[in-house]
Amino acid sequence: MTEQFINVGSLIKDANDGLTAEEIAGLKMQLTEKIQQLGTLADSDHMLRARLQLDIAEILNTLERKKEAWDIAREAFAISMQQGSWQDAVEACDVLYQAGHADSIAVLGMGIWLAITFPVDPELTVAMLVHAIDAMPDDSDGAAVAAITGRYVVDLRAGDDKHESLGFLADNLIAMVAKRHSRVQDQNAMNLWLDKLELRDPLVFLPRMALVVDTIVGDKWWFDRDVLRDRLPE
Repeated sequence: MTEQFINVGSLIKDANDGLTAEEIAGLKMQLTEKIQQLGTLADSDHMLRARLQLDIAEILNTLERKKEAWDIAREAFAISMQQGSWQDAVEACDVLYQAGHADSIAVLGMGIWLAITFPVDPELTVAMLVHAIDAMPDDSDGAAVAAITGRYVVDLRAGDDKHESLGFLADNLIAMVAKRHSRVQDQNAMNLWLDKLELRDPLVFLPRMALVVDTIVGDKWWFDRDVLRDRLPE
């Protein structure tokens, strides 16, 4: 249970020095309220439990209580996967990545796989890809593949109300990656770069994205991808 991972009374002295006393007190109050809410849940409220756990883990991450955040978010991830709530599972991966655990990079890769494979919010999918890009060297072709995959997901899933803003974000991400990868600064150079790296055809770049994810996760998968593919919506 989540309650056993948290020592509420010690938070104030162990908290990040960058927070003010007022901010720490506010976070401590939020944390206490969330734990109390968790204690009142029925055993059958699986997803509400998972979402509360993620709220708690995010607070603990802010307070630099990374070990507790990891343990709680790990439990939320397991519940979300059991319930087939892919959006929540990816959000759990995001929190787990930010917890700075030894396996955080592998979890980021798992979250990216889930976010691309299942109909997850494109904004969250792009955010996960940004984490991966930030962790890659400037000259990494994998970063280019991740950036173009973000644009593909936006085009595929974003509704009319968000497509323009998310498309702008994805295009800026591609431009940033191209600039640091090959010093691309104009449209002509961008076109040449996209052609050179074969980033125009999803039948080409999506399998390469799968290889990037395999490299990130290695042998640390927490789930069987073949089993999950059978659960894809028609």
